[in-house]
Amino acid sequence: MLKVDLNCDLGESFGKYQLGLDEDVIKYISSANIACGFHASDPLVMEKTVDLAKKNNVSIGAHPGYPDLLGFGRRNMNISLDEAKAYIKYQLGALYSFCKCKNIKLSHIKPHGAFYNMAAVDYDLAKSICESIYEFDKEIILLGLSNSQMIKAANDIGIRYAREVFADRAYEDNGSLVDRSKDGALIADESLAVSRVIEMIKNKRVKTITGKYIDIEVDSICVHGDSIKALEFVKTIKNKLENENIKIAPLDDIVKI
Repeated sequence: MLKVDLNCDLGESFGKYQLGLDEDVIKYISSANIACGFHASDPLVMEKTVDLAKKNNVSIGAHPGYPDLLGFGRRNMNISLDEAKAYIKYQLGALYSFCKCKNIKLSHIKPHGAFYNMAAVDYDLAKSICESIYEFDKEIILLGLSNSQMIKAANDIGIRYAREVFADRAYEDNGSLVDRSKDGALIADESLAVSRVIEMIKNKRVKTITGKYIDIEVDSICVHGDSIKALEFVKTIKNKLENENIKIAPLDDIVKI
């Protein structure tokens, strides 16, 4: 039977500012990427989200971003490789402390926003992220864009990795995500998004924004939980996967090496 992880970015509220449908969406996913305070979240939100994941038997991952609350971590930053490593370690440590207190495993890490997108194409940045993970705990799984420099760096450094695809994002011919500022970057048609996911899992290919097919490997699917239709979309994609005899499983059940 085919298996795939279904992940979502959660815990991205901050103080009085509420974002996402965490308590509803978490019932339908297998992995939660929890914000660590740089691009979103705060200590109380982090602890609450860890509790929520534990209650729902959902695997926990760190979701570190650039220190950019105002831009929600989606603005590119020019940082040194030493800074990148320190940012990762700092945020890993923050979430790990809550996991340790709750006696739950920190399973994976997925960089957020611009940190993720820049590391997908910049090998040196990707390598610094992987080195940080290795130094902190080499058993933690890197969740990175399929076919990206993050996956190459993880393999080179010797850490476990999972290849991620996006249900509601368009792809460039080189396998990178289409920039959100461009027309067609976001796929609003629910049926189209779901059919693309099935195509990626079963046929290991995806149609790019130019209409070309490129090869792609899938371990995990990202669904976003901060849109008005997020809950219905997560339900739909879960049901479709199950109907296609594709088992939804956490990353530790998929990544064995």
